[in-house]
Order: sequence, then structure tokens, then C-alpha cells
Amino acid sequence: MSHVHVSNTGRIWKVFAILSAVTIIEVFLGIIKPDFLFMTDFLGMNLLNWIFYALTVYKAYYIVWAFMHIEGETSTLRSSVVYPLIFLILYLLFILLTEGHYIYEVFKNSSITWNF
Repeated sequence: MSHVHVSNTGRIWKVFAILSAVTIIEVFLGIIKPDFLFMTDFLGMNLLNWIFYALTVYKAYYIVWAFMHIEGETSTLRSSVVYPLIFLILYLLFILLTEGHYIYEVFKNSSITWNF
């Protein structure tokens, strides 16, 4: 039996283009900070930050999908890898936002001064 080597050069350039486009969008939004995104609050944070989180999670998922070869696995294995990661990322985001808001309110409404 002989194994045929298939070149993935086109696929690599496609992944590079998609990840570069998402990064360029993130950098562009971070530089110009549109007021309709930056001044609009949604669930305790402005929409621009939510967009950054969503794009970052998308990039992380796509890196796992492309470079860790998850797309070639069975759907059960994909689900068992991806769903816990998405849940943990969302849970960590919830904890960070909740605790960050609490600490901000404690320092804002008390006599304790900001020492950091």
C-alpha cells in the first residue's frame, strides 16, 4: 500500500486569510472605537468588548478546528472537545465580569482608596 501525500498549501493560505481578516477587524475596531458600539451597554459591558470576546472565541475555535484537525474527527469527539471549552470560556467570562463589577462597586462606593 502506498500513501499519497496531499498538499495542503491552499488550505493553509485560507486559514491564514481568515485568521488575518478577523485580527484586522479586531485591530481596526480597537483603533477607531465606534461610538455606537463603545457607548452602548449590554449585560454590564459595552458592545465593543462583546465583539472582541466573540471574535477571540471564534479565532480560538478556528485554530483548534484547523490546526488540531478537529474537522476530520467524528461529530461526537468534536462535541466532546468543543462544547466543554465553550462552556468554560463563557463561565470564566461570567466570573471575571461579575467579580470585576463587584470590586469596582466596592471601591467606588466606599472609603477604601484605589492603591493599584
